[in-house]
Amino acid sequence: MSKSTDIRIVDVQFDFEKHQYRTPLKFGGVPTDHCILFNVSIQVQTRDGKEAQGKGSMPLGNVWAFPPRYVPFEQSLNAMTSLAELAVDNTLDCNLYAHPLELSEELEPIFLNTANELSESMQLDTRIPKLCTVVTTSPIDAAIHDAFGKANGINSYNGLDQDYIQSDLSHFLNEEFTGKYLDQYTTRHPKPDMPIYHLVGALDPLTDIDLNERLDDGLPETLPEWIEADGLTHLKIKLNGDDLDWDVARVLAIDKVTAETQEKRGVKNWNYSADFNETCKDVEYLLEFLNRIQETEAQAFERLAYIEQPTDRDLESHPENKMHKAAEIKPVVIDESLTDFETLLLARDQGYSGVALKACKGQSQALLMGAAAQEYNMFLAVQDLTCPGASFLHSAGLAARIRGVTAIEGNARQFCPSANDGWCEEYPSIFNISDGTVGTQILTGPGLGH
Repeated sequence: MSKSTDIRIVDVQFDFEKHQYRTPLKFGGVPTDHCILFNVSIQVQTRDGKEAQGKGSMPLGNVWAFPPRYVPFEQSLNAMTSLAELAVDNTLDCNLYAHPLELSEELEPIFLNTANELSESMQLDTRIPKLCTVVTTSPIDAAIHDAFGKANGINSYNGLDQDYIQSDLSHFLNEEFTGKYLDQYTTRHPKPDMPIYHLVGALDPLTDIDLNERLDDGLPETLPEWIEADGLTHLKIKLNGDDLDWDVARVLAIDKVTAETQEKRGVKNWNYSADFNETCKDVEYLLEFLNRIQETEAQAFERLAYIEQPTDRDLESHPENKMHKAAEIKPVVIDESLTDFETLLLARDQGYSGVALKACKGQSQALLMGAAAQEYNMFLAVQDLTCPGASFLHSAGLAARIRGVTAIEGNARQFCPSANDGWCEEYPSIFNISDGTVGTQILTGPGLGH
């Protein structure tokens, strides 16, 4: 049953890279001003001796993956960097010849066990969550997929059928996927371009009135400036979730500023998404939010494409947070809660109607959850973790190849532009936005496409 295209891991190298944010960004009510990238290079070998190197990169987004409500900021960041180093050792110890999906299946339980042991040795008040572990180890998974494609001389998205994988999707998901493979849920060529969702953070100035002092660094600073410079048609709005009046007023203010700017540009259609980062106390808050937006400004309501993770990520502990009524109004997307197939099924039972895929949760998981979401007719989005450079290329590749995804979020160009230095020149259609879209047509090379 073995495949000649199977790979084994020969060597792993890594480093960390720190970048300051241009302006603070608030996650779930907590501002952050920098990111640390975990960069991984993996050398692999096929059964017949071909070798290649694959690369992966991802921010260690501890404020999102292991929030300060669990442990202090520095403690969670130290846990992630320590786990990253230990996971590299785990990966080096793996001698299995297999497809990247199968290698991921082999490694993930080992990573989770390592995280539990690290939680004990660090005496953390809260164990390292599974979300934190998959975020930390996602560059390893990306590098394995990248190396697999390069070793076999193919784009990795073209190595997802039964010619390359021993088991069908029923092995990774459930019996509903018997006889099905990931090539049914992905495309052989990337979408040529995709609208980019621009983040309007809760701290971001909308107009000149909101600016205390201009940065004058050559980049846009207000929402109209961003819309005009990048030709934006998709805005992601961060909301507080604990102040209904503020949240409603914020959306209406953004809609007013955007409408005035788009009228000048002659643009008639644009979209919003609303992200509460699990801060709503219950679904009634969300329902009242939607009702007030619709009653006050019907066009703003129509422009609202979907809602992201309104309530607590711990679905098992909060079964009362059912989304059925809200999902009848707008797609409600699971994000922080989604760590595996079981949480996707639980979210469906609790009324969620959409899935947010993230490169930071691993290439393997994104592909599998993308397949499951399509099979269950769920709304699909690809979201960001303020991913610069290689990590944004990884995210863009997922959005461009998974069927049903219509747009991609990308906000490192706003908050961490220095980390894109060099990448803008090498991949101008991806990083230099002028018509509101990311030019994903170039992501066709061996490995993950870049």
